[in-house]
Amino acid sequence: MKKKFWTAFLISLIVFSAIFATIGHHVLNMDSTAYQGEDEEDLETEKKIEDKGEILFLLMGIDDQDGTGGVASVKKKKIEGENRHKPTGKRTDTMILCKYNFNTGDITMLSIPRDSRVNIRGRKSMEKINHAHSHGGPYLALETVKDFLNINLEYYVTVDYLAVKEIVNAIGGVEIDIPERMYYYDPMDKPPLLIDFQPGLQTLDGEDAIRFLRYRPKDKGDLGRVENQKLFMKEFIKQTLKPRNIIKLPKMIKTYYDYVDTNIPINVILKGVGTANKIDLENINTNVIPGVGKYIEGQSFFIPDEEDTRKLVEELFGDFLLD
Repeated sequence: MKKKFWTAFLISLIVFSAIFATIGHHVLNMDSTAYQGEDEEDLETEKKIEDKGEILFLLMGIDDQDGTGGVASVKKKKIEGENRHKPTGKRTDTMILCKYNFNTGDITMLSIPRDSRVNIRGRKSMEKINHAHSHGGPYLALETVKDFLNINLEYYVTVDYLAVKEIVNAIGGVEIDIPERMYYYDPMDKPPLLIDFQPGLQTLDGEDAIRFLRYRPKDKGDLGRVENQKLFMKEFIKQTLKPRNIIKLPKMIKTYYDYVDTNIPINVILKGVGTANKIDLENINTNVIPGVGKYIEGQSFFIPDEEDTRKLVEELFGDFLLD
């Protein structure tokens, strides 16, 4: 069973951007030194985002199934002084295009199926979109999504599964009312995977949270997993924003930067407009690229519907379309 951590990615940016924007600089007692070291490019980025009032970014998830390191190993592949990476060898398990409005707290998400057949710069033939990160890291992934959807996309956030595990532990677990028995065993996974939850209210620690997010009901498939992830996402955000967890922010921030790679300047988050109390968790706008599955030369691909995709992107991200 593949690790699907789109919930972790949403939380890693949305929760923390909301918290930081609202109270982060007060809680952390940050003085003027927090804003030192900004270069001219960061200042221009801040102004551009503040003027627009919203940010568009690509959330990506990777794991460390081969034991070579997740996000930490990708960071080492960045070419000094350039917006590009050496080949990372890390494919993305999840890619989500996200828009966050600092003025209203509105969240819009568009999931891009990992097997979507697209053009990747520098490659001779069309490939699965999740290969882009392996060939050239997050910047090539950005360019690939930008070309695919014809949008002005500049920012990315890459997370590995350790982020959600550590953050859940930092807030003392997440209380979830598990709707049904969840059982799955895969002796071939490394290490062997056992998921076994009884229905009812219980508190999940970091390890249990990962198992919960990985579970896919046999009768519902990925749709069932998405529903479970939505449930977890909402509870995680609500519980992270509780006053008793505010004092734990420093530890969570350290975890955030240990397991997250992003080109969004920290002060864009810290200086954001406080909107945490405006986020409506019941109305997060979640969508998926439309299309169908198809086998081509023995490989399974997801073939996006070009016209329906164009209309959906125009509807959701019209302000970011390229001319």
